[in-house]
Amino acid sequence: MEAEKLKKIVREKYGRIAEQEVEGKTCCGSDSCCNSHMNYTVFSESYDKLDGYNPDADLNLGCGIPTEFAAIHMGDHVLDLGSGAGNDCFVARAITGPEGKVTGLDMTEQMILKARENCRKLGYDNVVFVEGDIEQMPFANNSFNVVISNCVLNLVPDKLKAFSEIFRVLRSGGHFCISDVVIKGSLPENLKRDAEMYAGCVSGALDMTDYINIIKETGFSKLLIHKQKEIRMPDSLLLKYLSQSELKYFYARDNGIFSITVTAEKPL
Repeated sequence: MEAEKLKKIVREKYGRIAEQEVEGKTCCGSDSCCNSHMNYTVFSESYDKLDGYNPDADLNLGCGIPTEFAAIHMGDHVLDLGSGAGNDCFVARAITGPEGKVTGLDMTEQMILKARENCRKLGYDNVVFVEGDIEQMPFANNSFNVVISNCVLNLVPDKLKAFSEIFRVLRSGGHFCISDVVIKGSLPENLKRDAEMYAGCVSGALDMTDYINIIKETGFSKLLIHKQKEIRMPDSLLLKYLSQSELKYFYARDNGIFSITVTAEKPL
């Protein structure tokens, strides 16, 4: 599918997620959704013990905790890409303190509205949410000390452009910490083609080697993978797209879906 169609699918899907949470699980906006489609909690990690955590902002859409390895300091200006309802922004704000600033960028209007409402309730005056595209960020060069993102770049059609934009908006010596979904091996074609699986962070994911190469190609240095874990999708979901024999073959070849948390620095 062409890039603009993919973006439209993601925008509509996550707009529905922002508007409705089904029985405490984030789904795609219908009562049957959790049973028939993606349940995103298979990716997510618990934020319960983190300073700044706000349950109203946690839609269980992440695949890691990027602030854990982001080396954010008091007074930093932090950018969160695909900020959703504000979960990682509020955790980052607890680290930067009132002297810092946190900016959330999201292309889904409903998510921006939800995040701003959460921020209003918390009374923060140094956290802002901006509607925009990661491939064309509405920020000046060298604006941020740290960029974070949680299970979002896999949804961006042009990953090279996304990382180039991250490089542009970071200050010299600044760095990113990104949790994302990658593939080891190759995905079966039926999974690659399905829009639901794209919006569910799977079929838009790159091979891990290609992902790392894009980061290096963009100009980043000191790349480090801090965490890596396999994500085992429910067989009942995968069997919507694969036969039993295809599913067995997929796992037998050491293929798999993984979440990683990676950091890299913009050289001085």
